[in-house]
Amino acid sequence: MEDILVRYLHFIGIIVLAGTLVAEHMLLVGQVSIEQMKKIARIDMVYGVSALVVLAAGLTLWFWVGKPTEFYTKNGVFHTKVTLFVVMGLLSIYPTVFINKSINKASRPEESLITIPKRVINIIRAELACLVLIPLLAVFMAKGYGFYG
Repeated sequence: MEDILVRYLHFIGIIVLAGTLVAEHMLLVGQVSIEQMKKIARIDMVYGVSALVVLAAGLTLWFWVGKPTEFYTKNGVFHTKVTLFVVMGLLSIYPTVFINKSINKASRPEESLITIPKRVINIIRAELACLVLIPLLAVFMAKGYGFYG
């Protein structure tokens, strides 16, 4: 039963992570008001929490419940999947820092417009590209691809 609950938590975390990342992508366009940026910051915080849930549930599945540890440890597809997740995490640092700095720098909230740099948008698009590949790799893993044990 704990295996099922951890997998469910893992899936819910992934769904929330995907939803918040898509929301950020849709909201971070052109110029936004400070109030909009505060909403985006809350979405970004949920994104971060969901990433931690995915990580914690994933590590629990890897080391404590579910399939034997070797199933994951000796699977190249799994290592690629984890690498993409780490890349997503590293990429997310820049947009998060930008969002938080933008809120802190705004002098008069009612008049401030924040211009979103193309770099922030492109980084979020790169995160989305990683996110699109991770479930595909999970399907390959489930079919036994990548196991070299």
